[in-house]
Amino acid sequence: MNWLITAKRNLLDSSLNQSIFRAASLVAFAGVFVKIIATFKEFVVAGVYGRSDAMDAFLIAFLIPNLLINLIAESMNQALIPTLVRVRELEGRENAQRLLAGSMLWITVLLGGSMLVLALSAHELFPLLAAHFPAAKLALTERIFYALLPVVLLTGLATNCSAVLNTLDHFAWPAVAPVVTPLAIMLAAYFFGAQFGIWAIVYATVAGSALYAILMAWMMNSHGYKFRLSWCGKSEATREVMQQYGPVFLSGLVASGGLLVDQSMAAWLPSGSVSALVYAGRFVSVLLTLLAGAVSTAIVPYFSRLIAHRDWQGCRETMRSWVWITALISIPLTLILMAVAYPLIRLAFQHGAFKANDTDVVAPVMIMYAIQIPFYVVSRVFYRFIVAMRRTDLVFYCGAINLVLDIALNIILMRLMGVAGIALATSLWMVSTFVLLFYWARKLLRMACLHIDSKVSA
Repeated sequence: MNWLITAKRNLLDSSLNQSIFRAASLVAFAGVFVKIIATFKEFVVAGVYGRSDAMDAFLIAFLIPNLLINLIAESMNQALIPTLVRVRELEGRENAQRLLAGSMLWITVLLGGSMLVLALSAHELFPLLAAHFPAAKLALTERIFYALLPVVLLTGLATNCSAVLNTLDHFAWPAVAPVVTPLAIMLAAYFFGAQFGIWAIVYATVAGSALYAILMAWMMNSHGYKFRLSWCGKSEATREVMQQYGPVFLSGLVASGGLLVDQSMAAWLPSGSVSALVYAGRFVSVLLTLLAGAVSTAIVPYFSRLIAHRDWQGCRETMRSWVWITALISIPLTLILMAVAYPLIRLAFQHGAFKANDTDVVAPVMIMYAIQIPFYVVSRVFYRFIVAMRRTDLVFYCGAINLVLDIALNIILMRLMGVAGIALATSLWMVSTFVLLFYWARKLLRMACLHIDSKVSA
């Protein structure tokens, strides 16, 4: 009898891993397409704007809207999705729709309120973020920021719809849809950059975000969940989402604070350092998106279902399998990326306003950034399990520890290595993140298994 149970368990694990692999592959292939377009966009933008003051201003101005999206919308996705899956699995689609409508109303209010607060405080905020910008460059940064604010609401709602579609096992089209924004930026820079300057890509960013939001809302409606903003009162599920949202938001705040700290500290260094940091991160972000993004997106619904049905053995096998898979794929790719850093930057960016001396600055930064890749990719498996277990407080503690570490490492390493030191600091705190998430994921799983064993014994 035991062999039959073991065989059934192995069959279920194999089927689950195949489903996750299929979903991750779809997201990865879609991500490749999006990144190809984004790479061409970088070629065009680098050729038109180079490491100019206008480009520095755009990147700093876009930093805050991008952080808001990650903080508010992504935090909502992480707090909502495990509960939404559980409600749909155990209570039915109608209750899940009510939970979703209330959550989308809440996220809209949070995004809108944050936009208003930042619009009122921008004049005091940007002198702190870019203290070494000349007055004219700082004024341009503020004007660009106001123009980019609608992106916060549009992209925030779009990512919310995309996460809901993933719970229905729809992965490919939600992963492809973000291509509209880099495509719009590339076309605007190429055709209108000379005429309108940096404002060509500012307006293109807003237009691309609007189209992305429309596509995601339409797709979610067509697959059974209606795009509604309505409050149906507090339920147990709603309270659970609210309780989880706070720690996720705070953890996102401190994690995004690391990016804010990095780019703000880069602004203390010689002109063009912010652009160097961003350009260097482009190819690293490709691997992070294709590997960590694909696995993270694919594994969330399955972890949520396993946990809803208290299948701890399934969680253990899934976690173990995907830790090994992500490590075996990410480590060789990281080494290759580091080896080809100089020719890759030269081929990608060294044309137009981007010169050979810019390559000499950007390539070492990219090498330092690349160190983080395997640690980040593998840690996403632990991270998603912890969030699905609704222990988002642990994620917050991890983020708080690593923000302090990032600031300390930046201060030390930027003095020794310049902007490359900031990139190395990021990689080092990612190693710390990996260690902490590994420890907590294993502990949570062990405690869950012991709880089941104690019930059986009783």
